[in-house]
Amino acid sequence: MFNLDHLFCHVDDFCQQFEPQWQQKLISHGAVQRVRTKSLCLSEIMTILIAFHQNHYRNFKHFYLNHVQQYWTSAFPKLPSYQRFVQWIPSTIIPLCVYLKHCFGNCTGISFIDSTKIQVCHNRRIRQHKVFKNLAQRGKTSVDWFFGFKLHLVVNELGEIVNMSLTPGNVDDRKPVVDLLKELWGKVFGDRGYVSQKLATKLLKDFGIEFFAKPRRNMKNKLMRLHNKLLSRKRAIVETINDQLKNISQIEHSRHRSPINFCVNILCGLIAYCHQPKKPHLSLEWILPQSA
Repeated sequence: MFNLDHLFCHVDDFCQQFEPQWQQKLISHGAVQRVRTKSLCLSEIMTILIAFHQNHYRNFKHFYLNHVQQYWTSAFPKLPSYQRFVQWIPSTIIPLCVYLKHCFGNCTGISFIDSTKIQVCHNRRIRQHKVFKNLAQRGKTSVDWFFGFKLHLVVNELGEIVNMSLTPGNVDDRKPVVDLLKELWGKVFGDRGYVSQKLATKLLKDFGIEFFAKPRRNMKNKLMRLHNKLLSRKRAIVETINDQLKNISQIEHSRHRSPINFCVNILCGLIAYCHQPKKPHLSLEWILPQSA
C-alpha cells in the first residue's frame, strides 16, 4: 500500500546527504547567477514525481491537478502551479540518477538479464516525430518493429533491480552486457538474444561470471547441470518486472515533449518499482540444494 510519509522520509534522508556533496562538485563559469528560491525543496519535488508512478495515474498533469493539489495540500502547503512545477522537473535528473543507484538491490549470485522496448511514438508517425530526433532509433523485437529506446535490466531472484541501462532501439542486446555485469558475480541467465560464445567466455575469464543464454532453435543443445537448467526456466521473472514497469509504473508513453523529462519519467518509474513492497520473486529452496 502506498505510504507518502514513508516515501518522503526515505527520499529526504538521501537528499540531506547528497545535496551538500553535489553543490560542492558543481562547476561554475565564474559569472554571477541568480538562483531563484523554490517553494518546494528537492526532496518534495522528487517525492511528487515518484509518487505519480505509484498512484495508477496515466497522465502527470491530471495527477498533479486532481490529486496533489486536491488531497496533498496539507503535506505540501507551498505547492506551485502546474506550469511552475514542470519547469523544475529537469533540475532533478542528476539527483534521481544517484537515488536510483541508491535503491538498487544487491547481487545474490543469481541474476537474470533482459531488454524491453520503450516506444516513443506510433510507427506511422516516425517521419513526423521531432522530440527524439537523432536520439531514438528504429529497433526490432520478436513481435514487431518500433521507434524508441531499449531498457536493459538485470534483476536478482528477489525481484530487485541490480543494474540498468538505456540505449537506442537499434543497439544489439549483447553490447551493454559487459558494462551491466562487470560489478556482479555468480550466474546470469538471458534469452536467445544474448547467445554469444565470445561474450560468455569474456565474462567468465574477466569477471568469473557464468553466463547462460537460451539456445536458438537451430542450435544444438549443450549439457547443463540440472540446477542451472531449472534456473534458466525461471527467467520469466524479469519479463514480469518489465510488464509491471510498463503497466503499473507507466514508464512507456508517447506524450513526451522533452528528452530530459523522458529520462526523469524512466528514472521515477524504476524508483517507484524499487519501493514496491511486493515484488515478483522466486522460491529457490528446492533448486539450490541440488547444486551442492
